[in-house]
Amino acid sequence: MRLKDIEKLNQEECAERMHVSRQTFQNIIDSAREKTAVALTQGNSIRISGGNYRPVFCKFKCFNCGNVYEIKKEEDKYVCPSCGLDKVICNKKANLCKRWCKLGRKDDKF
Repeated sequence: MRLKDIEKLNQEECAERMHVSRQTFQNIIDSAREKTAVALTQGNSIRISGGNYRPVFCKFKCFNCGNVYEIKKEEDKYVCPSCGLDKVICNKKANLCKRWCKLGRKDDKF
């Protein structure tokens, strides 16, 4: 799903990256989408396995204590887990990382 829906590769490119035929890729993506839809609509858990993909999360920096950290809970986007102050910013906005986080803060102070 990541290759097709997020990276926007076509079916042939996805199959090539996964070292499977196009038909096998189509079967895999159909099954994954069905399982995801069922889990989301019925409140089931989703277990992700296979491959060697690790999500990359944007890091945040606290301007008060200098702590650089990955978010572990929603509130870490707004308050530093070390010092508890709200002087935090996504490292992308501070020009310290290469990814753009979808922070969606309404009150960017920096």
